[in-house]
This record gives sequence, structure tokens and C-alpha cells, in this order.
Amino acid sequence: AAAPAPAAPGREIVASPIARKLADEMGVDLRQVAGAGPGGRITKDDVLAYVEKRKAAPAAPSAPTAAAPPGEQVVELSRMRLAISRRMAESKRTIPHFYVQVAVDMTEAMALRQGLNEALGGDVKVTVNDMVVKACARTLARFPHFNASYVEDRIHVHPRINIGIAIALEQGLIAPAIPDTDHKSLVEIAQASKDLAERARQGVLKAEEYTGATFNVTNLGMYEMDSFIAIITPPQSAALAVGAVKPQPVVREGQVVVREMMLCTLAADHRVTDGARAALFLRELRATLENPVTLLL
Repeated sequence: AAAPAPAAPGREIVASPIARKLADEMGVDLRQVAGAGPGGRITKDDVLAYVEKRKAAPAAPSAPTAAAPPGEQVVELSRMRLAISRRMAESKRTIPHFYVQVAVDMTEAMALRQGLNEALGGDVKVTVNDMVVKACARTLARFPHFNASYVEDRIHVHPRINIGIAIALEQGLIAPAIPDTDHKSLVEIAQASKDLAERARQGVLKAEEYTGATFNVTNLGMYEMDSFIAIITPPQSAALAVGAVKPQPVVREGQVVVREMMLCTLAADHRVTDGARAALFLRELRATLENPVTLLL
């Protein structure tokens, strides 16, 4: 029997979520993979078969590259940077992003964090990001459409909440997952975050930690950025961008007072959810952070 042909240019690629993740990890262009599943759907086995075939095939002569102007530096992309470029381009090309932002009063949360770290005695240090991750886990349990994926005109709501935390490496940005984040205490999240960051820099993360996130949190507060917007990582449906906590004048009960404020921006997939639901999500997240004792429950 004749082998199925790869997808034609411009044709929508139909592939399973596992096949897409595997293709990203192995640097495979799904447009070159022939799908043997129903309707030409690409499966994990199709990707593995393509990789084996590629290994066995003789190397094709490389196309000539355009000569750089004198003095211009040309930097070859690392494998990680190539994978990031493919996934981010796919995200902006295929996911209709929209953004909603809210200002959060972190005054009480910062006081709680200071007291908690003093009580822990330096063994574990709870960060602002740990508190945001914990609050997101609680909020995602109430708004599961933000812990979902859009797959072939259907919404797949994930049974587990695995929040990815963005970690900047020299080679690029990664967001390994904290598994079952909603079942972990604030201190356990702080321990898991530190462990992921250390092992990411050592290059010893597990494959499931690279690909298991169902929602991402990116924090640029340590760089003194007030706000920014994140790009959703396929096949997730949302991501949260967190800015710095800064003293700001605000009005409380008719009086201008100084409070520790933080901006959070939610990026969401409009195929999965809408602005009203995103507003409710951020309102719940803000309420949790502004009543931080609930993070300890």
C-alpha cells in the first residue's frame, strides 16, 4: 500500500497533543510528517517513524545562506531557541489571544510573606511568585476552562493542575511544571520552584517536567517591570504575566494612601473562553492574593 503523504502547504495539520509535544522536543516539522491516523491525523508513532527515517536518510546538501554585510555578527540558533521560535510562532499564528489586566493590592501578602519567611528560619524562602502560583492553582480549580486545551474543535479540560513557572536560561526561556500544584501547600510550592530552577540550570529536568504544564506563570518583577503580556504556550489555553510589587498611591475609603501594588495580565485563548470569564478569573485571583491567609489553608 502507498504510504500516506505529508500535509499539503496551507492545509491544517491534524495531530494528537502527544504528537505535537514530541515533535517540539525532537525538532520535527509536522508539515513533513505523514499521518496514518483517521483523516490523516498524526500520532506519536508517526513522529517517531519520521525521526527514524530522517536518521537513516543521507544528509541533504545545505542551502546556501545569504552573505552577511561586513562586520555583522551572525548567531546560529541553539536547538532550544529553534524550538521556542517554532512554538511561539505557532501560538501567535493559530491561537486568537486576548488580554485582561488587574491591579492587586499585595500589602497584606507582603507582610504575610515576611512573617512566614522569618518563621521558616531560612530553610525555605517563599517568594512573591510562589504566592501567585498558589493563588493561581486555587483559582484554576474554580475556573477549569483556563486549565484546558483546544483540540480539533473541542475543549479538553485537564484533570490535573500543573502550573509551569518561567525560568530564564542562557539558551532561552523554559517553563517546567510543578505537578498537582493545587494539592501542594505554599511551602511545598516554594520548595518545588527552587528545585526546578536549580535543576533547569543544571540541565537535568525530566521530560514530563518540560511538557507537563497546563498553565504558565511568568514573572518579570525581579527586573522591575511594571507589566507585560505573555504568549500562550500550545496546547495551553492561558498564561499569567506578573509585574513588580511597587508602592503606589491609591484611594481607600476616600483617602489617598500608599499600598504595595502589582499588575497581573492574563492572556487567554478566545476559542476556549471569553473576556467576561477572564475578568471573573482575575477577580477571584485578586481576592485570594488580597486575603493571603487563605493561601495557608
